[in-house]
Amino acid sequence: MSLSNILTRDFVFAFFALSAYSSGYFVLIPTLPIYLSKLKAGESEIGVLIGVFSVSSLAFRPFVGKALQRIPERTFMLAGCVLSVLSSAALFLARPFWPFFLVRVLQGISLAFVFTASTALIANISQERQRGRSLGYFLLSNNVAFALAPPFGMFLIDRFGFTPLFLFCTAVSLASLFLTAPLKKRDPILSNDPRIDFQTVSSAGEGGLFSRQALPSCIMALFTHMIWGAITAFFPLYAIAQGVTNSGFFFTIFAITLILCRTMGGKWLDRYSREKILFPCFINYTAAALLLAFSKTVPMFALVAVIWGAGTAFAYPTLVALALDLCGPNRGLAMGTFTAFTDLGVGLGAVLMGLVLSATDYRTMFLSLCLLGLVNLLYLNTFARRRIVSQ
Repeated sequence: MSLSNILTRDFVFAFFALSAYSSGYFVLIPTLPIYLSKLKAGESEIGVLIGVFSVSSLAFRPFVGKALQRIPERTFMLAGCVLSVLSSAALFLARPFWPFFLVRVLQGISLAFVFTASTALIANISQERQRGRSLGYFLLSNNVAFALAPPFGMFLIDRFGFTPLFLFCTAVSLASLFLTAPLKKRDPILSNDPRIDFQTVSSAGEGGLFSRQALPSCIMALFTHMIWGAITAFFPLYAIAQGVTNSGFFFTIFAITLILCRTMGGKWLDRYSREKILFPCFINYTAAALLLAFSKTVPMFALVAVIWGAGTAFAYPTLVALALDLCGPNRGLAMGTFTAFTDLGVGLGAVLMGLVLSATDYRTMFLSLCLLGLVNLLYLNTFARRRIVSQ
């Protein structure tokens, strides 16, 4: 299979469009909690303002997935980029709580539009036998942006303040818009698959938005993303409390570890059953949260990032593969459900752990994340394992 068959004109434009777009919101991961803290927002308010981004994305993803059956992917990508430009520019003026809340809602809707539509675009323009490989290469645009943007954001605010940070967000959103515009205008691909998943239809109604069959994978993804949502919201503030001014290195180490490990993920997926891969990954999540509760130095933070990155590198593709295994022919519906649950997890993690933090301290919050990891392990070894084995 030739790489030139994958790297088509539309693939390249979409790759760099998503890379630019992702840089605009990844740069805010370590910096936005600090900005809100400087504006005197409380921990619970910060948790809500960080988490509502994912919650609003969650609310719109299933509708975007369904609408893509009738509306071209390029249209949603352009609309999402325009929303990103406007919401990035609004960061200059918005203040906590409600004005900033509205901006974060718009950013979440933008993410639902751009990420869902661009991923669907790559899946639809790829040859069937190369679809997995194409998506794997395409999602590296997200991973590379995640490796580079967070430390760059911390550099900007440390050296120049928050105004250049928001200018950068606006600029990369515009770049994403310009890179999306040259994409070819394609008619939406309608499914002609005569196979009907009775269980999904009966649970959601004709043309429903969610897949019941994919729920075991989705629930486990919910727990893992609750942990990650809390880390992205509060680790930057915790690092500053420990005397570490640039927390961006944590996310860079995480992303580099993820990229390196994910290149090996395909072999593990083929060699072992899903639950045998997920079990050590969930132990990784639990151990990393426990270690973070007692970490106060850069080397310890780096070790936690490596552990988390390795676990995520194998857990995420395995959970995606499991959702597809369980859903039968309704793969689009399953992926809409799966991504909605991941967004919900990120939002819930930030909001709930913000409440825990406001009532206790950082150590208690990180130990609460450890408890979530243990609950996920319990779910895997009871309810989910029976479903995996029987499918």
